[in-house]
Amino acid sequence: MDKDMIVTSSHSISISERKNINITGVKKIDSFDNEEFLLETTMGYLAIKGEGLEIIKLDTYQGNVSIKGKANSMVYMDNHKKQEKDEGIFGKLFK
Repeated sequence: MDKDMIVTSSHSISISERKNINITGVKKIDSFDNEEFLLETTMGYLAIKGEGLEIIKLDTYQGNVSIKGKANSMVYMDNHKKQEKDEGIFGKLFK
């Protein structure tokens, strides 16, 4: 699956009952699993952490993503922090 997406100009996040997340303005999904999503949005990188996370709707043309699962945190990261994230677990262990 190609993870590159067409970009919309606006970005928004809506959360319903801490378990349904709708995001607009997503440029690309860098990585995801059931505990963490890393998305590139028009407003910067967004990390979503939680439990049982999964994509329920993906619209690559509009740049919309819907995620379900329990959301524990959402953090915007600048490029420097994204590079640190890319180091992975071994980079963190051997600092």
